[in-house]
Amino acid sequence: MPEHCAAYSCSNRRTVETRARGITFHKFPKDKAMRKKWEVALRREGFTASDSSVLCCGHFKQGDFDMTGQIVRLRDGVIPSIFSFPAHLQKPVKSRSTITSRRAEESLSVASQDDPKTGTSNPQPQPNDDHGYALPASPTALKIRLNEALARVESLEREKKNAMAREKRAKTTVESLLGDLMEKSKKDL
Repeated sequence: MPEHCAAYSCSNRRTVETRARGITFHKFPKDKAMRKKWEVALRREGFTASDSSVLCCGHFKQGDFDMTGQIVRLRDGVIPSIFSFPAHLQKPVKSRSTITSRRAEESLSVASQDDPKTGTSNPQPQPNDDHGYALPASPTALKIRLNEALARVESLEREKKNAMAREKRAKTTVESLLGDLMEKSKKDL
């Protein structure tokens, strides 16, 4: 039975395709206190994790994983922290509280608008998509690119392993043929 990621609005489910893309799924902790922290981090009202509930790797930071073995595991004490919540679940952003900081914020917003006197506009930084090394603007897009790169690395490592095995078989075959030729040449003499 396919397992779905328990995070709000996440459509990842455990399939052959997601595995090929390098997406891993992680069960909720058995420790009740840690499980509660995960449930709180999800911000899903009335949600209680079952023994089969899982979260996909998209909700954890890269440093949260232990990739020393063949299996990708989460480090101890890790809490999921990457989510794309709808507006009603977002934590409110505190506004400036002092008069001076509000004035500074207003002056920044005025400076970024067009200058009505000269008819010119202040240049705004634009995302640079010209270069392959430029980072995407959103963390979600960055996570997608990272997962694609990790899947590519895994694929290349598999290809390398297969190529090395083919090379070893070819060497064995060549050595066997050379041995046969040497024996045949000795008989002919």
